Amino acid sequence: MYSFKNDYSEGAHPRLLAALGACNFEQAEGYGLDRYTQAAVKLLKQLVENETVQIHLLSGGTQTNLTALAAFLRPHEAAVAAQSGHILVHETGAIEATGHKVLSVPSIDGKVSPAAVEAMVLSHGDEHMVKPRLLYLSQPTEIGTLYSALELQELKNLCERLDLYLYVDGARLGSALCAPGNDVDLPELCRLADAFYIGGTKNGALLGEALVIVKEELKKDFRYQMKQKGALLAKGQVMGVQFQELFRDGLYFELARRANALAARLRQAIAEAGYSLLAPTVTNQVFPVLPNQLIAKLEEKFSFYVWEAVDESHSAIRLVTSWATEEAAVEAFAIALKGNAGR
Repeated sequence: MYSFKNDYSEGAHPRLLAALGACNFEQAEGYGLDRYTQAAVKLLKQLVENETVQIHLLSGGTQTNLTALAAFLRPHEAAVAAQSGHILVHETGAIEATGHKVLSVPSIDGKVSPAAVEAMVLSHGDEHMVKPRLLYLSQPTEIGTLYSALELQELKNLCERLDLYLYVDGARLGSALCAPGNDVDLPELCRLADAFYIGGTKNGALLGEALVIVKEELKKDFRYQMKQKGALLAKGQVMGVQFQELFRDGLYFELARRANALAARLRQAIAEAGYSLLAPTVTNQVFPVLPNQLIAKLEEKFSFYVWEAVDESHSAIRLVTSWATEEAAVEAFAIALKGNAGR
């Protein structure tokens, strides 16, 4: 049984484990003040081409989102997200638990439009409702699609006009940055977003996300917020070592390209077998629409999530590849798909 459920089933890339082992008995300053974290922060500032940003390492995506949004929003303010947005659907109400409502807007292929966001904001016109204050996006989206530079610029313009912060969830940002046709690099994302994070957990690290705070007014006392939310880890060097290793020579991007290439092979196999996709993805998530009988047959050898029902006899499943996905497993899935096509 081979798993295509997610991109964090495996541990960490061997280079990261070796780096952690090499400094295991070295005494380090706590709470992210160690030399490895400082070196990683320096590398990331160079990559985003902005020395004025604040960068904090947190352990996971949900923790990063709830800590950031709790810090950025006043008690009466809310976040706006796509109807498929991670903070709305898959974080067990973490944002609401901090006291901030998440407002849902319709999306197409996982992406929100300026018109939909503006309609939501304008519908909350007085103090009897929560005040929309932050637009939450993810790059790539929850279903593996990408915002283009033009789309992000249009949303940025809208946020400036409506006085919204623009926050980008980058749990799979490596996959987005390395996807075919992507025209948004780290410096561009840093220019457009008020805050975003660079995900490590889903791209070769044991754990860790690098939150980049761009807008000046969002930086104040953020470490206080981290401490209060349990996000200021005593052994912060565990993340610092990993991020330094991921970014010192481009390993992060190499791992993301590999995951994308394996997902592209799955898409090829799906097309050759005559099946369609739920959305036109170019990242490491693939959502084929398959007959339910075929899904049951594939589940005998592979594990994956059944994403949503499409009609009475077909459903979309989610396949996710990672830096560690075995090429042989991808080929085995392709063979199984072809061998059972039409059944």
